Amino acid sequence: MLEPEHGPAMQVEHTRTRCWVCVLSCLLLACLYVGSLYVWRSSLHRDHPSLIKRRCASVLLVSALSPAVVKAWIRILLLQNDASVWELMGVRLEGLVPAAVLPLLLTMVFYLGPLVHSAMDNPADVRSWMLCVGDAVWLRNQVVAPVTEELVFRGAMLPMLVPCTGPTAAIFMAPLFFGVAHLHHIMEQRRLNQDSLGNLFKLRIQFLYTTVFGAFTSFIFMRTGHVVGPVLCHSFCNSQGLPDIRSALRHPQRSALLFSYLTGLLVFLVLLFTLTDPFFYGAIPVCSLAAPLCKSHC
Repeated sequence: MLEPEHGPAMQVEHTRTRCWVCVLSCLLLACLYVGSLYVWRSSLHRDHPSLIKRRCASVLLVSALSPAVVKAWIRILLLQNDASVWELMGVRLEGLVPAAVLPLLLTMVFYLGPLVHSAMDNPADVRSWMLCVGDAVWLRNQVVAPVTEELVFRGAMLPMLVPCTGPTAAIFMAPLFFGVAHLHHIMEQRRLNQDSLGNLFKLRIQFLYTTVFGAFTSFIFMRTGHVVGPVLCHSFCNSQGLPDIRSALRHPQRSALLFSYLTGLLVFLVLLFTLTDPFFYGAIPVCSLAAPLCKSHC
């Protein structure tokens, strides 16, 4: 007679333990990623080519190890799944072309205002990226950071969070690890004695921006089942930075610019679910990890 009473309690305890394993696994990956940046003790500025090369090597190694972490997590939780670790992490061929094109197009629509702004003020900037391919800072910001961060913070973490939180909550939880991981810039500022109130305020804005951006790329990952879309969107956003509304308000062509900013935002919202419809991308492997009641949200 006692078994029915203890059954639900044991199930709750099992679920709680499972969630702790999921969260701690994500925390481990985040710590490994950020910690790898500080393996190299150096007084050099973060943009020094020598330090960039060493740090790139570190995060590339952590990214290469992230599938092993996911594999170990699957074994610890005794999960049964037909998809491979790489497929769960969004590295797959089915729907690859639309997964690369449509999310990037959606992001460019959102940045319509900044793109018009840049074209008005600096027409040559549209081609200037071609001259930066050999630059260490450019390679870090446009290639290494997007690839490694998306593979670790989206590709590896989201599959580990979904069984515990469900797809929707995972979209908003994973960016917290991503945002906190970027707080290491505070350590960087203090190391260089640049921790003024102005710089610290900028870092808080950066934390907010990276968290919101992380939610967007998590949404892309969960809707497409691919990591290539988040990587390309991340690279594009790094090239653009935050939209400079203040500068647009002071621009001689203010009306045209504000119209382009507003148009980009509205079209982005209209196309958000259309361009990320799973119809374009096939079955989403990560959704197979969700509880039955959550799968309808993928």
